Amino acid sequence: MMNEAARNPKILMVDDDRRMCGFVTKFLAREGFCADFALDGSAMRDALAATRFDLIILDLTFPRGEDGLSLARAVRAGWDMPLLVLSAKCETVDKIVCLELGADDYVTKPFEPRELLARVRALLRRANGAIRTAPPSPAPAGSSGHHLAFGVFRLDLDRRELTRQDGTRVALTSHEFRLLAALAERPGRVLTRDQMLDLVANRQWAPFDRSIDVLVGKLRRKLEDGGGAEIIKTVRGEGYVFTPPAPH
Repeated sequence: MMNEAARNPKILMVDDDRRMCGFVTKFLAREGFCADFALDGSAMRDALAATRFDLIILDLTFPRGEDGLSLARAVRAGWDMPLLVLSAKCETVDKIVCLELGADDYVTKPFEPRELLARVRALLRRANGAIRTAPPSPAPAGSSGHHLAFGVFRLDLDRRELTRQDGTRVALTSHEFRLLAALAERPGRVLTRDQMLDLVANRQWAPFDRSIDVLVGKLRRKLEDGGGAEIIKTVRGEGYVFTPPAPH
Protein backbone atom coordinates (compact mmCIF):
# COMPACT_ATOMS: atom_id res chain seq x y z
CA MET A 1 0.00 0.00 0.00
CA MET A 2 1.34 3.45 -0.90
CA ASN A 3 2.51 5.29 2.17
CA GLU A 4 1.12 8.63 3.31
CA ALA A 5 4.04 10.79 2.27
CA ALA A 6 4.06 9.33 -1.26
CA ARG A 7 0.36 10.04 -1.67
CA ASN A 8 0.68 13.54 -0.23
CA PRO A 9 -2.53 13.35 1.81
CA LYS A 10 -4.24 16.68 2.39
CA ILE A 11 -4.76 17.77 5.99
CA LEU A 12 -6.84 20.71 7.20
CA MET A 13 -6.18 22.22 10.62
CA VAL A 14 -9.04 24.23 12.16
CA ASP A 15 -7.84 26.42 15.02
CA ASP A 16 -8.13 30.13 15.84
CA ASP A 17 -4.45 30.30 16.86
CA ARG A 18 -2.69 31.42 13.69
CA ARG A 19 0.80 30.76 15.11
CA MET A 20 -0.18 27.23 16.14
CA CYS A 21 -1.65 26.58 12.69
CA GLY A 22 1.49 27.86 11.03
CA PHE A 23 3.72 25.67 13.18
CA VAL A 24 1.67 22.49 12.69
CA THR A 25 1.09 22.90 8.95
CA LYS A 26 4.79 23.64 8.32
CA PHE A 27 5.76 20.61 10.41
CA LEU A 28 3.36 18.36 8.50
CA ALA A 29 4.55 19.77 5.18
CA ARG A 30 8.13 18.82 6.08
CA GLU A 31 6.85 15.27 6.65
CA GLY A 32 5.41 15.09 3.13
CA PHE A 33 1.79 16.14 3.72
CA CYS A 34 -0.18 18.89 2.01
CA ALA A 35 -1.39 20.95 4.96
CA ASP A 36 -3.62 24.01 5.15
CA PHE A 37 -5.51 25.74 7.95
CA ALA A 38 -8.75 27.56 8.70
CA LEU A 39 -9.22 29.96 11.61
CA ASP A 40 -12.97 29.50 12.11
CA GLY A 41 -16.00 27.48 11.02
CA SER A 42 -16.78 29.63 7.98
CA ALA A 43 -13.25 29.27 6.64
CA MET A 44 -13.39 25.53 7.38
CA ARG A 45 -16.52 25.08 5.28
CA ASP A 46 -15.04 27.12 2.42
CA ALA A 47 -11.89 24.99 2.48
CA LEU A 48 -13.84 21.72 2.56
CA ALA A 49 -16.05 22.86 -0.30
CA ALA A 50 -13.01 23.73 -2.43
CA THR A 51 -10.65 20.83 -1.67
CA ARG A 52 -10.94 17.14 -0.85
CA PHE A 53 -9.06 16.69 2.41
CA ASP A 54 -8.01 13.35 3.87
CA LEU A 55 -8.03 14.36 7.54
CA ILE A 56 -9.09 17.25 9.78
CA ILE A 57 -7.32 18.44 12.93
CA LEU A 58 -9.86 20.40 14.99
CA ASP A 59 -9.59 22.56 18.10
CA LEU A 60 -12.54 22.73 20.52
CA THR A 61 -12.36 26.35 21.71
CA PHE A 62 -13.06 29.36 19.51
CA PRO A 63 -13.53 32.89 20.90
CA ARG A 64 -16.18 33.78 18.32
CA GLY A 65 -18.75 31.92 16.25
CA GLU A 66 -19.25 28.18 16.42
CA ASP A 67 -17.39 26.12 18.98
CA GLY A 68 -15.42 22.99 18.18
CA LEU A 69 -18.20 20.59 19.13
CA SER A 70 -20.58 22.25 16.65
CA LEU A 71 -17.89 22.05 13.99
CA ALA A 72 -17.29 18.38 14.79
CA ARG A 73 -21.00 17.71 14.27
CA ALA A 74 -20.89 19.57 10.96
CA VAL A 75 -17.88 17.58 9.78
CA ARG A 76 -19.51 14.27 10.63
CA ALA A 77 -22.79 15.30 8.98
CA GLY A 78 -21.23 16.39 5.71
CA TRP A 79 -17.86 14.71 5.21
CA ASP A 80 -16.44 11.21 5.63
CA MET A 81 -12.82 11.57 6.77
CA PRO A 82 -10.81 11.03 9.93
CA LEU A 83 -11.29 13.70 12.58
CA LEU A 84 -8.55 14.35 15.14
CA VAL A 85 -9.32 16.71 18.01
CA LEU A 86 -6.35 18.76 19.24
CA SER A 87 -7.37 20.67 22.34
CA ALA A 88 -6.17 22.12 25.63
CA LYS A 89 -9.21 20.53 27.27
CA CYS A 90 -7.95 17.43 29.02
CA GLU A 91 -10.96 16.26 31.06
CA THR A 92 -12.25 12.76 30.40
CA VAL A 93 -15.76 14.11 29.77
CA ASP A 94 -14.45 16.24 26.88
CA LYS A 95 -12.86 13.18 25.30
CA ILE A 96 -16.03 11.11 25.71
CA VAL A 97 -18.20 13.85 24.19
CA CYS A 98 -15.88 14.04 21.20
CA LEU A 99 -15.95 10.27 20.82
CA GLU A 100 -19.75 10.32 20.85
CA LEU A 101 -19.71 12.98 18.14
CA GLY A 102 -17.53 10.77 15.97
CA ALA A 103 -13.97 12.00 16.55
CA ASP A 104 -11.37 9.37 15.73
CA ASP A 105 -8.65 10.53 18.12
CA TYR A 106 -7.95 13.18 20.76
CA VAL A 107 -4.59 14.84 21.49
CA THR A 108 -4.21 17.34 24.32
CA LYS A 109 -2.20 20.56 24.17
CA PRO A 110 0.68 20.99 24.79
CA PHE A 111 1.70 18.08 22.58
CA GLU A 112 4.80 16.49 21.09
CA PRO A 113 4.86 17.04 17.31
CA ARG A 114 6.15 13.51 16.69
CA GLU A 115 3.23 12.06 18.64
CA LEU A 116 0.78 14.12 16.61
CA LEU A 117 2.47 12.89 13.44
CA ALA A 118 2.15 9.27 14.60
CA ARG A 119 -1.54 9.77 15.35
CA VAL A 120 -2.15 11.35 11.94
CA ARG A 121 -0.40 8.50 10.15
CA ALA A 122 -2.32 5.89 12.15
CA LEU A 123 -5.66 7.50 11.31
CA LEU A 124 -4.80 7.67 7.61
CA ARG A 125 -3.76 4.01 7.59
CA ARG A 126 -7.04 2.98 9.18
CA ALA A 127 -9.03 5.19 6.81
CA ASN A 128 -7.38 3.31 3.93
CA GLY A 129 -8.68 0.02 5.28
CA ALA A 130 -6.05 -1.02 7.85
CA ILE A 131 -8.51 -1.27 10.71
CA ARG A 132 -7.77 -4.81 11.84
CA THR A 133 -5.13 -5.62 14.42
CA ALA A 134 -5.52 -9.40 14.10
CA PRO A 135 -6.05 -11.81 11.20
CA PRO A 136 -9.70 -11.93 10.12
CA SER A 137 -11.84 -14.74 11.42
CA PRO A 138 -13.47 -17.20 9.00
CA ALA A 139 -16.48 -15.67 7.29
CA PRO A 140 -19.46 -15.97 9.65
CA ALA A 141 -22.85 -17.25 8.65
CA GLY A 142 -24.82 -14.60 6.83
CA SER A 143 -21.76 -13.12 5.14
CA SER A 144 -21.29 -12.71 1.41
CA GLY A 145 -17.97 -11.38 0.16
CA HIS A 146 -17.46 -8.14 2.02
CA HIS A 147 -21.01 -7.95 3.34
CA LEU A 148 -22.48 -9.23 6.60
CA ALA A 149 -26.23 -9.75 6.94
CA PHE A 150 -28.05 -10.13 10.25
CA GLY A 151 -31.68 -9.56 11.15
CA VAL A 152 -32.99 -6.63 9.12
CA PHE A 153 -29.48 -5.23 8.57
CA ARG A 154 -26.73 -5.48 5.99
CA LEU A 155 -23.20 -4.31 6.85
CA ASP A 156 -21.07 -3.39 3.83
CA LEU A 157 -17.42 -3.65 4.91
CA ASP A 158 -16.07 -2.04 1.73
CA ARG A 159 -18.38 0.97 1.64
CA ARG A 160 -18.44 1.14 5.45
CA GLU A 161 -22.23 1.35 5.48
CA LEU A 162 -25.02 -0.19 7.51
CA THR A 163 -28.40 -0.42 5.77
CA ARG A 164 -31.80 -1.87 6.64
CA GLN A 165 -33.52 -4.35 4.35
CA ASP A 166 -35.63 -1.53 2.87
CA GLY A 167 -32.41 0.19 1.74
CA THR A 168 -32.39 3.01 4.28
CA ARG A 169 -28.93 3.86 5.61
CA VAL A 170 -28.13 3.85 9.33
CA ALA A 171 -25.70 6.66 10.11
CA LEU A 172 -22.61 5.39 11.94
CA THR A 173 -19.55 7.26 13.15
CA SER A 174 -16.20 5.77 12.20
CA HIS A 175 -15.76 4.32 15.71
CA GLU A 176 -19.28 2.84 15.67
CA PHE A 177 -18.61 1.21 12.31
CA ARG A 178 -15.31 -0.27 13.48
CA LEU A 179 -16.88 -1.62 16.64
CA LEU A 180 -19.84 -3.17 14.81
CA ALA A 181 -17.54 -4.69 12.17
CA ALA A 182 -15.24 -6.09 14.87
CA LEU A 183 -18.18 -7.72 16.65
CA ALA A 184 -20.01 -8.88 13.52
CA GLU A 185 -16.88 -10.61 12.18
CA ARG A 186 -16.61 -12.58 15.44
CA PRO A 187 -20.15 -13.83 16.20
CA GLY A 188 -20.49 -15.82 19.40
CA ARG A 189 -17.05 -14.78 20.63
CA VAL A 190 -16.81 -12.74 23.83
CA LEU A 191 -14.61 -9.66 23.38
CA THR A 192 -13.22 -7.87 26.40
CA ARG A 193 -13.21 -4.08 26.56
CA ASP A 194 -9.42 -4.09 26.08
CA GLN A 195 -9.73 -6.24 22.96
CA MET A 196 -12.43 -3.95 21.61
CA LEU A 197 -10.28 -0.86 22.23
CA ASP A 198 -7.45 -2.52 20.31
CA LEU A 199 -9.73 -3.38 17.39
CA VAL A 200 -11.60 -0.08 17.28
CA ALA A 201 -8.91 2.49 18.05
CA ASN A 202 -5.62 0.58 17.90
CA ARG A 203 -4.91 2.02 21.38
CA GLN A 204 -4.64 5.55 20.00
CA TRP A 205 -7.35 6.71 22.41
CA ALA A 206 -6.41 7.14 26.02
CA PRO A 207 -7.96 4.17 27.85
CA PHE A 208 -10.69 5.94 29.76
CA ASP A 209 -12.94 3.31 31.27
CA ARG A 210 -16.39 3.82 29.78
CA SER A 211 -15.67 4.69 26.14
CA ILE A 212 -16.52 1.21 24.84
CA ASP A 213 -19.71 1.11 26.93
CA VAL A 214 -20.75 4.46 25.44
CA LEU A 215 -20.19 3.11 21.92
CA VAL A 216 -22.09 -0.11 22.63
CA GLY A 217 -25.03 1.87 24.01
CA LYS A 218 -25.16 4.05 20.92
CA LEU A 219 -24.98 1.02 18.62
CA ARG A 220 -27.76 -0.75 20.51
CA ARG A 221 -30.04 2.25 20.06
CA LYS A 222 -29.32 2.29 16.32
CA LEU A 223 -29.97 -1.47 16.07
CA GLU A 224 -33.03 -1.51 18.30
CA ASP A 225 -35.56 -2.24 15.55
CA GLY A 226 -33.59 -5.38 14.72
CA GLY A 227 -33.04 -6.68 18.23
CA GLY A 228 -30.88 -3.99 19.81
CA ALA A 229 -29.50 -5.25 23.11
CA GLU A 230 -30.12 -8.85 22.03
CA ILE A 231 -27.72 -8.47 19.10
CA ILE A 232 -24.92 -7.14 21.31
CA LYS A 233 -25.17 -8.90 24.65
CA THR A 234 -23.32 -8.00 27.84
CA VAL A 235 -21.32 -10.82 29.40
CA ARG A 236 -20.99 -9.73 33.00
CA GLY A 237 -17.41 -9.38 34.15
CA GLU A 238 -16.01 -10.17 30.69
CA GLY A 239 -17.23 -7.90 27.89
CA TYR A 240 -19.65 -8.18 24.98
CA VAL A 241 -20.70 -10.82 22.45
CA PHE A 242 -22.39 -10.47 19.07
CA THR A 243 -25.39 -12.83 18.72
CA PRO A 244 -26.92 -12.01 15.34
CA PRO A 245 -30.38 -13.19 14.32
CA ALA A 246 -30.72 -14.92 10.96
CA PRO A 247 -31.08 -12.50 8.04
CA HIS A 248 -34.71 -11.72 7.19
